[in-house]
Amino acid sequence: MIFKTKNNKSLPYSDFEKWLDEILSNEKELSDDIVAFCFNLYEDADDKWSVELVGTGSFDKEDSDWPCDEVFTTRESPLTWKERMTWEDCLHVVETHLSNYLQNGKYSKLLLSKQGVGYGFVDGDLFLI
Repeated sequence: MIFKTKNNKSLPYSDFEKWLDEILSNEKELSDDIVAFCFNLYEDADDKWSVELVGTGSFDKEDSDWPCDEVFTTRESPLTWKERMTWEDCLHVVETHLSNYLQNGKYSKLLLSKQGVGYGFVDGDLFLI
């Protein structure tokens, strides 16, 4: 099932937070093998965007392919929304929400306890927090 924002338009922080809390609260789904997390962004058709969370079994800040070593993924339940914006704007929105979550989120310590947290478009550059 795909988690969609309530109004399927824009991405309020509260929707991002709810989606992430739901994922991170389910410790049974999160493998002990996860050493890093990455938020993969997708530009879908018709001004639609999505983000998924992957947990990886390795991390190397010098190698941008580390997110490919997936041991956990929310690919079947991404957060999706519709908004007319550029990919740079989408990247900025997710970066802002992720930074806020890492400072104030309920499960921020879980994310920060790993070797790395990254984000970016799957066919683009990867950024580390």
